[in-house]
Parts: sequence; structure tokens; C-alpha cells
Amino acid sequence: MDMKNVLSYEWGAMMPEFIILGTAILLSLFDLFAPRRFNRRPLAWFALIGIALAFVSLISLLPLAETSILADTFRLDSFAKASKLLLLIGAGLVIVLAASHSANDGLRDYQGEFYYLFLAALLGAMMMTSSGDLITLVVGLELLSISSYILAGMKKKNLKSNEAALKYIVMGGISTAITLFGMSYLYGLTGSTNLGEMSETMARVSDSQVLYLLGLAFFMVLVGLSFKLATAPFHMWAPDVYEGAPTPVTAFLSVISKIAGFVILLRLLLSLFLTASGDTLGTVTFLEQNRVFIAVLAGATMIIGNVLALRQQNVKRLLAYSGIAHAGYLLVAVATLGGGYFLLDTVWFYFLAYLLMNIGAFAVFQWLADANSSEQRLIFAGLAKRSPAAAVAMTIFLLSLAGIPGTAGFIGKFHIFLGALLGSTTTDYILASILLATTILSYVYYFSLLVQIFFRPASTKEAVRFPVSLMIVLLVCVVGTMIFGLAPNMALDFLHQHFGDFTDFISME
Repeated sequence: MDMKNVLSYEWGAMMPEFIILGTAILLSLFDLFAPRRFNRRPLAWFALIGIALAFVSLISLLPLAETSILADTFRLDSFAKASKLLLLIGAGLVIVLAASHSANDGLRDYQGEFYYLFLAALLGAMMMTSSGDLITLVVGLELLSISSYILAGMKKKNLKSNEAALKYIVMGGISTAITLFGMSYLYGLTGSTNLGEMSETMARVSDSQVLYLLGLAFFMVLVGLSFKLATAPFHMWAPDVYEGAPTPVTAFLSVISKIAGFVILLRLLLSLFLTASGDTLGTVTFLEQNRVFIAVLAGATMIIGNVLALRQQNVKRLLAYSGIAHAGYLLVAVATLGGGYFLLDTVWFYFLAYLLMNIGAFAVFQWLADANSSEQRLIFAGLAKRSPAAAVAMTIFLLSLAGIPGTAGFIGKFHIFLGALLGSTTTDYILASILLATTILSYVYYFSLLVQIFFRPASTKEAVRFPVSLMIVLLVCVVGTMIFGLAPNMALDFLHQHFGDFTDFISME
């Protein structure tokens, strides 16, 4: 690769990543040289400006046809654009949450570090969405992971935060090792790390021994990524990390990190295993032949996540198990391939709904937890009398998380349920049944918070006053949750108008 080739690349395709990288560098330099007495909270708005500029640059790239640079290691296709839109929106909302955080839990001294590490993690997630090669995919994954390990332990004098960071590092290291081991098999069998070239090679494989090794690689990659996604039975770290990390970091892990994890899973599954043969005769695809393993993960994740959430008194742990359950719902869409028609549409819409309702719920929780110095369910007691607006907002988020009609969460779950019913196997119908049963089970713990909000007496009659920045987050999340619940075509039409059927992503040509 000479300089002429380097200069010929269409570097504008990476403009959102360059903006995030530049903002993170500037923030790190400022934090390094600014006096200790300087209040670093305003740096949140500088980070938010960087995210907003990246968002605008990404919007300007929407009309751009599929672009591949750096020897096809970076691809800006329709799926990458659609995923980055969600990542940047979620990151902007979490940054505003962080700016509103009272920081009485030990985060105050490290706010500068928080913002540039947060942007580094966001940059890793964005790189993962555009990876056309195993190497850039792993680089993006590790940039996200390592930044997240540090963010989870930002409360350096808090034992729970220390424990969270340690568990996260250990489990993250194990998952990375297993994922890389699976990828090494893929490289050995195909002789390439480029996803497009690997897909072409794998599509021609019919030897039973090679198919067996492909099965081992598939299993190891699936297990490794399952740790990242916190799907059962690889979810053990999630409740402890959610509880120990600062609340804005928990919101980040629950939304941004989870979206990035599913994006990498879909990119690997659809790029490599959708076209590979599942048997020596080539009558079924590899993914169709082996999707029962994903189905088992989905079923176990939905059941374990919802059952363990029932006994949680700590709201962070409750939301952690809730997040595990929602990962199970998303895996249903993957296991059933969206009924053969709706996989990417369904997953994208669910990402959008989950982003809005979960960050909204964390916004209300964060303010109450900061005000009460507690993370137990009791902090919601009497909220309807102390702040009717906040009570209504939290009710909308909980109803959406539960999948009640009229909310975006219901539309997301309904699409997944419909995709499972459109499947042609008994496994699809079993998954649809488990999804329905566990959704009803989830009403118990979501509605228990509503009981606290509306029917339990408050310990004080003092009104709850939210800062303006937090009210903006709540307003965006409430409006989005309701509008996309009542008129989901607004989001789906936007998706189809700008990204079509994601054919450039699936074909990987």
C-alpha cells in the first residue's frame, strides 16, 4: 500500500469516526493539562457537541452508496449507517445523563477521564458496525471493551465499583479468548480475515470434516459473543457490573454496548454463515442447520433473566436482569431469522425502542438514586405525589419495557413474535410461546415498581425537581416511546427509504 493508494481512499466515509476520535483526543489533552481545581462537568457539553457533529456528518453520508476503504477492512454500508445512527443518539442521551449526575459517589474527581473514555468506547462500537475484516472487528471490540472495563471501575474508592471492574475484566478476557479461538479456526479454514473473501470460500465448502470444524468455530464465536451480550448462561457478570458501575456507565452498558454486541453478532452470522452450506449436499444453509443453538440461548436467556428479576430489590440489578431478558427477545429474532423476511428491520426497530425506554428509565432512576443515596425499589415510593410528570414518564417506560400496546416496546416485541410465528419449525413456535409467557411474567417486576410509584406512601412530601438537562432526556424518550408505539411506520419508513432492504450488507460483495 503506497501513499498514492492511501490518498485515493474516500476518507469522508470515516468522517463520523474522525470527529469522535478528535473530540476524545482534545478532551484527554484538556483533562491532562487543566488545573485540578477546574470543574470538569462542562466537558460533557463539549463531548455532546462532538457527538452532534458526528451525527450531522453521518446524516450527510446517508445518500452515499456503499463505500469500502482500507483494503475492504472498513465498509460503510446501509447496516453500518443505520446502526451508527442509533449509537450516536444513545451516546448523546447518556452524555446528558452523565452531565446531570450528582457525582457524590466518587465519580467527581474523574469526570474528565469519563468523557474521553466514553468517546473511545463509542468509537470502538462505531468501528465494529463498519468492520469488513476480522482484524478491524476485533480492534473495535477491544477498544469498546477496554474502555468499558475502566468506566465500570471509575469510582476508584468504592469496593463495589472495584469488584465490578475486576469481574468485567476477567469475564471479558475469557470471552475475548474464546471468540478469538473461534476466529482462528475460521481464518485457518478460509485463509483470509476479510469477511467477503471468507464468505465466498465458505459458500463452496461441502466436505464433512471441514463442515465439522466450521461448526466448532461457529460454536466458539457464539459462546464468546454471548458473554459480551450477557445472555444466559453467560450472564453472571452483568448484575454485579451494573450495580457497581456509576449510573451513566450502567446506562451506557445496557444500551450502547448491547447494540454493538448484537451488531457484531449479526455481521458475523449473516456475512459468513448465512451462505455457507449446512450439509454435504447443500440442501440447507449452515445458519439454518445450526440455529437451534441460538434458539436454546434465546429460550434460556428469556426464562433466566425474567425469573431472577422477580426477586431483585436493587433497581440496577433489576434493570440488569431486565436487559438480559431483552437480549433473549432479540435472540429470538436472530434464531428465527425474523421469520425469513423481517430480521434486520425487526432488530433495528427493537434497538430504537429499547434505547428510548431504557435510557428514559435510567434517567428517572438516576435522579431518585442521587437524591436518596439509595438504589432500592423504595426510592420510587410516592413518586406520583412528589412529581406526577416523572411518575407518568416512568410509567410509560415500564409499560414499554413490559411490552404493553401503545408503546414502542410493544411494537418491537410484536414484530419478533410475528417473525417467530412465521417460522416453519417447531423450534420457532416454542420460542414464540416462551416469549409470550416470559413477557407476562415480566409484568410482575415491572408492575411492582408501578405499585411503589402510585400506591406506596412517600417518606417525604418534598417535590422532586429534575434539572433541565434531565428533563430534555425524559422528554425525548417519552415522545419517542409513544410516537413509535402509536405510529411505528414513521421509523420503519425512514429505515426503508434510506437503507432499503440492506442488500449491500447481506451480499458483502
